[in-house]
Amino acid sequence: MARTVVDKVIELFVVLFVVSLGTFTLVSLIPGDPAVSILGEGHAAEDYARVRAEMGLDDPFLTRYWEWLAGAVGGDLGTSLVPPQNSVTESVAAAFPVSVQLAVMGLVIALAVAVPLAVWSARHQGGWIDRTISACTFGVLSIPSFLSGLLLIMLMVNHLGWFPRSQWVRLSDGPVQNLYHAILPAVAISLLEMAMFLRILRSDLIQTLKENFILVAKAKGMSNARLLFSDALRPSSFSLITMLGVVLGSMIGSMVIVETLFSLPGLGSLVVRAAQQGDMPMVQGVVLVIAVVYVVANSVIDISYGYLDPRSRRAHV
Repeated sequence: MARTVVDKVIELFVVLFVVSLGTFTLVSLIPGDPAVSILGEGHAAEDYARVRAEMGLDDPFLTRYWEWLAGAVGGDLGTSLVPPQNSVTESVAAAFPVSVQLAVMGLVIALAVAVPLAVWSARHQGGWIDRTISACTFGVLSIPSFLSGLLLIMLMVNHLGWFPRSQWVRLSDGPVQNLYHAILPAVAISLLEMAMFLRILRSDLIQTLKENFILVAKAKGMSNARLLFSDALRPSSFSLITMLGVVLGSMIGSMVIVETLFSLPGLGSLVVRAAQQGDMPMVQGVVLVIAVVYVVANSVIDISYGYLDPRSRRAHV
């Protein structure tokens, strides 16, 4: 198992290097002149040339990449091009807790709803309860995040007036008010993941309930509740745990949309605003941080899966 962890750590650094290089390359190919973003239009060509020289934009590509990477490793992601030209690291640090809170709340809501519904559906396989849950699940899967967010805003904010739309209270300023402002965006983020979790766990539970050890437990008179939640749920959850890493990527995409819809000060709205303003250092910094979080989370899930499922450990021997 120790060898597996070492291999995953090495793989993590290789992937992060490739991601950083790809991020820097793609952002460098985006049309636009950073000097114009800083000075604005209407200045002399000499002024633009001076700014480019000061920013090192005339240096070779690999030189610029190495300087940016060395700064990023040291915690310096550069300076924003848009006035007041704040530090990218400070801007990302301010927005990061908002996105992390939404992601955690979204996962908790998705699991809290999907797990009991999946158990209930598998328990009544083929019945009207199972068919109703399956139909609702397919309906949720067919609705993209931007549409579900808009529907929630129209119903819960505009029509019923139960939640605010464009306000945010940080957790340190009041936990109750923070949850009140965060719950609706978190629900919008969680809907797709909720449906996917439910479908996967239901399918695995149905297969597990056909295993011999479940039949033996039934013959011994074990109660249905203990049978489902104690004996059947754990071996059926490996696919669900593995999927958490994949779901994280879709949640990041959902957060970009949902944070913009609800005007939340998270990483999603930050990168959208930076792209609209042509603020390339900010885009690079946010994309790199998101990529690092995604890769690290998937590596942790891969390693933890080996502890949960002994068969995966034997596969590496």
